[in-house]
Amino acid sequence: MSQSSGRHGSGKISRRGLLALGGALAGGAVVAGASPASASTDWIRLPVVTANIGRTNLGAREAAIRDVRYCDTGHRPLVGWQEIREGDGDSRERSYITRYFGDAYANPFLWHDTAYRVPLSVPAPWTVVSRGSTFVHGGISGVTPPRWINEAVVRHSRHPALEFALINTHYIANAHNGSRNPDLRDEWDLHKQKHKDRVLAHHRAGRAVIWTADTNNPDYARATGWKAERQVFFRGIDRINWMPGDGRVRLELLGTRTVDMRVDGHDARVALFRIRLV
Repeated sequence: MSQSSGRHGSGKISRRGLLALGGALAGGAVVAGASPASASTDWIRLPVVTANIGRTNLGAREAAIRDVRYCDTGHRPLVGWQEIREGDGDSRERSYITRYFGDAYANPFLWHDTAYRVPLSVPAPWTVVSRGSTFVHGGISGVTPPRWINEAVVRHSRHPALEFALINTHYIANAHNGSRNPDLRDEWDLHKQKHKDRVLAHHRAGRAVIWTADTNNPDYARATGWKAERQVFFRGIDRINWMPGDGRVRLELLGTRTVDMRVDGHDARVALFRIRLV
């Protein structure tokens, strides 16, 4: 696929430098019992984006999706999208994602019948080896559409033991932000519990987990509440977190950046990871 620079954010690098899962080793990386049967790999760059398209300046959507695609020049990002076909009355966002994330990409859930609002984009050389959707709660007229949690297990095509889970979701608004309506907190809390369950299910299966979300809560910290779960961003409602597995995979955070999408009040947030098999 051809590369172009596009328009992206300023490339702000996290002041925390290298953050890593669980922290016990020099350099901030964590290894928890590497499998003796697996061969180690070199570091592989892994940009991950959480991108809420929004619905205000609809004419900016195509450029926003293009800019997310080219947020890390020379590398294909993995993306968790939110608000796809939500409140905009057309299917153009799905067509734009297909255009810019078509060749060399899989786009799980983009054309799903019910869970299409929070699809994923996964580039080669990563392959989707399994996927699943978790229904969270139904829609409330004038308040929220139905909410889902989408996930995929992705594996490196040249290194079959190198895999992790990618989870994406979008919480109900106005429970912990906006109007802060206490009547909506049951739905928000249910979502948090199911999100926790899905992260821990992969963790207990031995997989590292990266999740993307619009949490609609500026005070959000960890889906699981476990100290082993690490935050990439500490402010705002658009978040990326990550959680270790059994140690076969080492994951480090190199830095962060943002993409000004100009559609709504959301900038896309980018976590620049590197990953390897140990």
